[in-house]
Amino acid sequence: MGMVQKRKKMHSGDTHLRRRWRVRSRRRDLDQIDDDLQTKSAELINQQVDLEQTGFAQFYCVHCAKYFIDDHAMQAHFRTKVHKRRMKALELEPYTVEEAERAAGQGSYKAPKKRVIRTQPTKEEVKKGKRIQLEEKLEEDEAPKSKRKVEKMQT
Repeated sequence: MGMVQKRKKMHSGDTHLRRRWRVRSRRRDLDQIDDDLQTKSAELINQQVDLEQTGFAQFYCVHCAKYFIDDHAMQAHFRTKVHKRRMKALELEPYTVEEAERAAGQGSYKAPKKRVIRTQPTKEEVKKGKRIQLEEKLEEDEAPKSKRKVEKMQT
């Protein structure tokens, strides 16, 4: 009678192969994307033709840092959960070094500001002059309090 054979695990001892599979689908971090949104969003939407990139680098989602094959694929991407989750994650300001120092006890805590993020404009709208704008979201509770303070000062 034979012994039960142990199933071989693929790449069990090959750490270099395991690492390659782990970082294969890695995308840009939120703070890098936030920096792109604030500084060079128009440049990323209107890139030069690059034959090495997907779709010749003409269809790029700034929020997700992804290239698409054509405009139809990019518009379909804007309706997916993946894009909507990324938009939701970009609503908060990114984590900074100053915030880390405040958390360690070197300063007072400031809550991160919420922002209104809208999906990027199409290429035609960008050519007409429309840009990606980052607007701060006012809290519902804060707006009436500030109005109350102004009313109290006037009376």
